[in-house]
Amino acid sequence: MDTQAELQERDRPSAPDPGPGERSRSSRARNRIAALLSRRLSWRGTFALGAVCAVFVLLFSSFVVQPYLIPSASMEPTLRVGDRVLVNKLAYRFGDEPRRGDVIVFDGTDSFVHEGAAQNPVIALLHGAAASLGLARPAETDFVKRVVGVGGDRVVCCDARGRIEVNGRPVEEDYLFPGDAASKVPFDIVVADGALWVMGDHRSRSRDSRDHLGEPGGGVVPVDRVIGRVDWFGWPLGRIGSLPGTAAFDSVPAPGPGHG
Repeated sequence: MDTQAELQERDRPSAPDPGPGERSRSSRARNRIAALLSRRLSWRGTFALGAVCAVFVLLFSSFVVQPYLIPSASMEPTLRVGDRVLVNKLAYRFGDEPRRGDVIVFDGTDSFVHEGAAQNPVIALLHGAAASLGLARPAETDFVKRVVGVGGDRVVCCDARGRIEVNGRPVEEDYLFPGDAASKVPFDIVVADGALWVMGDHRSRSRDSRDHLGEPGGGVVPVDRVIGRVDWFGWPLGRIGSLPGTAAFDSVPAPGPGHG
């Protein structure tokens, strides 16, 4: 019986041994499949990494430092059209408040502008994301200006030499656009507590607190509408660095009873 079984087993046809060409084709097929799988995993990894980086950048821009594209000439020569500046959103988060001379970005809704026209929500979202990265113009409600008066200050234009006075002290505004007057519009304002009087450095090209004196907000900007302080240049390359400060307000006294 065992001999018969062995004979039958030997009589069965065996699988043909693949030749060199067949083995080569099989190897190439396996290599192609492995390459496709590797490429697919690589694309997935790249996409995931890109998504994580994008979320991190957007969060960083929303809460820490936001690039801001300068859209107009209102702050020349300090800021030029097309400059990308970096707005420090932590500057006033821990009890500090805007000071005279600070260059700030703020939401001008209800002070400089009324509610804007309704937009397609998807377009608004995409534009907001691009603007938060400094790749698109900022929202129509966002402005960049210099703080000239803080809560309690009396800001007057102008003295006999054409200078703005803050709390009775004339201010030598070394940052003004060459040839510009401090203001051609006279005003005498006491800034409400919790508000700011702001002006552009290019006074003849700036719509600022002066232009909204007769409106309900009185031209001042609520402190809680401040988005952040412009601290650095991010572009162009030749200007990268800190925003120059000013000593123009160093001698201005604190507001007192006589200034109200």
